[in-house]
Amino acid sequence: MTGRTPTGAGMWPYAVWALTRAWLLACVFKVVTVVGPDVTVDVSVIYRGWYEVLLTGTYPLDDVTWQYPPGAALAILSPALLPFWEYATAFFVLVLVCDALVLGLLRHAGRRPGMRAAGAWVWVVGVPLLGPTVYARYDLMVTAVAVAALLAGVRRPRALGALAAFGALLKGWPALLLVGVRKGPPTRAAWASAALSAAGLAAAFALWMPGAFAFLAFQRDRGTEIESLGALVFHVARGFGWEGRVELRYGSMEFVGPHVELVSTLALGLAVLALGWLLLWRLRARRFAVHTPAEAAFTAVLLFTVTSRVISPQYVVWLVGLAAVCLVFRGAAMTLPAVLVLVAAGVTLLEFPIGFVHVVASDARGVALLFVRNGLLVAASLIAARRLWRSTVEGRPGAGAAPRTAEGQPSRVAR
Repeated sequence: MTGRTPTGAGMWPYAVWALTRAWLLACVFKVVTVVGPDVTVDVSVIYRGWYEVLLTGTYPLDDVTWQYPPGAALAILSPALLPFWEYATAFFVLVLVCDALVLGLLRHAGRRPGMRAAGAWVWVVGVPLLGPTVYARYDLMVTAVAVAALLAGVRRPRALGALAAFGALLKGWPALLLVGVRKGPPTRAAWASAALSAAGLAAAFALWMPGAFAFLAFQRDRGTEIESLGALVFHVARGFGWEGRVELRYGSMEFVGPHVELVSTLALGLAVLALGWLLLWRLRARRFAVHTPAEAAFTAVLLFTVTSRVISPQYVVWLVGLAAVCLVFRGAAMTLPAVLVLVAAGVTLLEFPIGFVHVVASDARGVALLFVRNGLLVAASLIAARRLWRSTVEGRPGAGAAPRTAEGQPSRVAR
C-alpha cells in the first residue's frame, strides 16, 4: 500500500487549512474580534520594540522580558524581509508562510510508503484551536524548524542534529529532538552535528552583537506563572485566604507571595525528575523504530512543558507540531496523547484569551479551565511516557505490529 490518496481527497487538508488560516488572519488583523486581551500587542509593541533595539546592534540588555536564546533575534528581525509592510503585518504573513511550510512538509511525508495523512490533519486542526495567539508569537516558526528536523532525520541524522541545534538557539526546547535518535552511528552523527552547529552558531551570535546570552539571568529569576501546573496550588489557596497576589513580572502574569518560591523550586525538581526518567529511558531502550525519534521528542517536550514554571498558551503549538509528526507514521503509538493535546489546545483558547480575566481572578471558571487544560497535558504526558517505554524498553510496539521504516519495510532494531 503506497499511502497515496485520490486527488480530490488530497485537496481537503489544503481547503480546510485555507479556511481556518483565513480566520486566524482575520483575528490578528482585527477584522474579527476575540473576547479577552489583545494578543497582538506582543508583536506590535514588544517585538517591535526589540526589533528597534536589535537594529542598533545590540540585544535588549535592559529589558527583562527578553528571555530567549540569541537566535530569537532572527525571528524578531524577520519582518525586515518584507519592508513594504508594517512590522506586525509582515510578522503575521511570515508566520502564515511557516504554517504553510509545515503543512507542505507533513503532506509530502505522508505520501511516502509506510506513512499517512493523519499528521497533516493534526496540524490543520490543531493550530486554529489555539486561536489568534498562535499567529501573534514566534513559536510557530520554531515549531516549523522542529518538524523539518524530525522529518529530515528519518534518512539524514546529521540534518536532524543541525536543525535541532538551530531550533535550540531560537527557543531552547528543540534540543530535546535529539533524545530519541537510534543508538549507534545515527546518534553519533546527529549529536556531533548538533554540537558543532550549536557551537558555531552560538559563537556567531556572540560575535554578531553584545548581550547574546543575557537572557539566562532573566530566565533564572522567573517565578510561577499563573497558567502553570504549580499555579493551581495558589489559585485554590486564594479561595482559602492566601495572602498572595498576581503581578506582571518578566513579561507574564505571576503569583507573588508566601510559598511561591517553594512551589517554583518544586517545579524545577519535577523537571529534574523528568530529565532523569528520560536518561533512564535512553539507557534502557532496546528497540528504535523509524518513528521513535518523533515519539521520544513528543514525550520529552510534554514532560518539560507540564513541569515548567510557565505554560504559556503558545507552548501548546510545540506539542501540536510534534504530535503531527508522530501521526505521520503508520503504527505510531501516540494517537491518544495527540488527541488529548488537541483537546487541550481548544481549552487553551477558552482559557486565553477568552477567559483570562477569570484565570487572573482565580474564580471558579478560571480555575476549572486550568484544571482541565493542565490535566489533559499531564494525562497526555503520562500516557505518552508509558507507551514510549512499552514500545522501546519492554519490546511491545504500541500498535501491535512490527515498526516500519518510511519505505514500508520492517525497521532495524538497535540493541
